[in-house]
Amino acid sequence: MNKEEYRSQLKEWLSTIQHVWQDDKIHRKVEHLRLKMEDDHSSEQEWYELAESIAEDMQPHEEVRDVAAGNHQLPPLPYRYDALEPYISKEIMYLHHQKHHQTYVDGLNQAELALKKARRTNDFTMIKHWERELAFHGAGHYLHCIFWFSMSPSGKRKPTGQMLRLIDQSFGSYEAFKSHFSAAAKQVEGVGWAILVWSPRSQRLDILQAERHQFLSQWDIIPLLALDVWEHAYYLQYRNEKAQYVDRWWNVVDWREPEARLKQAQQVKWTPF
Repeated sequence: MNKEEYRSQLKEWLSTIQHVWQDDKIHRKVEHLRLKMEDDHSSEQEWYELAESIAEDMQPHEEVRDVAAGNHQLPPLPYRYDALEPYISKEIMYLHHQKHHQTYVDGLNQAELALKKARRTNDFTMIKHWERELAFHGAGHYLHCIFWFSMSPSGKRKPTGQMLRLIDQSFGSYEAFKSHFSAAAKQVEGVGWAILVWSPRSQRLDILQAERHQFLSQWDIIPLLALDVWEHAYYLQYRNEKAQYVDRWWNVVDWREPEARLKQAQQVKWTPF
């Protein structure tokens, strides 16, 4: 999409949200964006960040609710199953989301209810089994919740602001980070994940591998971006070419979600050791 096409798209979007312009804060940002779009020296990135800020202000701020034991649900995808083609096929997305992720949700609920019953009856003879199930399915569910929302068909393909500054500080450059992350994903032994994490204790970013969902993990960190390299995430389309899947995955990464997670994660500060 060239600059003129993007300008036209943004103008059309602004026309559809006129009902919220009465909010003074949003109105000021809309006017600022419109002025920027008429300035030939401004960049599409500036327009994008202003539009993103307007969209954030439009979102209702709901209180975070508790999820009762055994009451986890499969989150709906924020895009259609075919939206990430040609990089990830519709068939893979459907099976991955509806079958595999649903299995983790069901397994997590089953484990939580079994442990709740064990506490009620004071019968812990199966504690080892259910704790393993809790770790496996819980990690699988939570990592997939990060994975789905860190991709989109037309999102933010490169980080900016604080995220980019921290990537430069932690890895030397964005390209160095991308190479490191891709290598970690390609060399996961068996099945698992590559994960960008924030450490509240050391106040920096790092990259971890996770075998399956929960092995080789660290405690005390907060995951920001996760890439699923289980075979069900790519094999129907890429066969044994996991490296090709990893390389093409960058075409659908949307940095808005990791940046939002970082902003919240940075509120957590622990004494460094």
